[in-house]
Amino acid sequence: MAFPGYGAAPGGVAAMQQDPLYGYFAAVAGQDGQISAEELQSCLTHSGISGTYKPFSMETCRLMVSMLDRDQSNSMGFPEFKELWQVLSGWKSTFMSYDGDRSGTVEGHELQHAFHAMGFNLSPQAMNIIMKRHSFGGRIGFDDFVGCCTKLRALTDQFRRRDQQQTGSALFQYDDFIQVTMSI
Repeated sequence: MAFPGYGAAPGGVAAMQQDPLYGYFAAVAGQDGQISAEELQSCLTHSGISGTYKPFSMETCRLMVSMLDRDQSNSMGFPEFKELWQVLSGWKSTFMSYDGDRSGTVEGHELQHAFHAMGFNLSPQAMNIIMKRHSFGGRIGFDDFVGCCTKLRALTDQFRRRDQQQTGSALFQYDDFIQVTMSI
């Protein structure tokens, strides 16, 4: 037991270990307290967060790590893992609510409604590109949905950092553009 001024500080290691998610994280984390995309894939598979959907692909796990990789370490610590878990839970709820026929996939119009509900107002041209790139037979499964959401969130975050006046317009130097797009 920790007393004020002694032992672990609030939110320290003891608090993390009491978090139910910490068990999933600690089971795969290395001694550095970080997990890679490969370890994230194992962790998410064992946690069951994908539910009845197929496990996340390695590409989707790489995208999820890069979305929260603020220190460019190509890994994530427990705080980032907790943030990812909350985000994934929200995306899963959204996906399930727009998968009207319970097929485990969403069609283009369902995807557009889901994105709109999450605050992404995409043009028909952008939706067409997403569907061409990520759909199979005009439908997108949960893994690809999460991949799309991850890219949208990460790219939107990077864009907002550069659109300081919130005008919907940003100026990128070529190298900056390449770094942003290739890091996702």
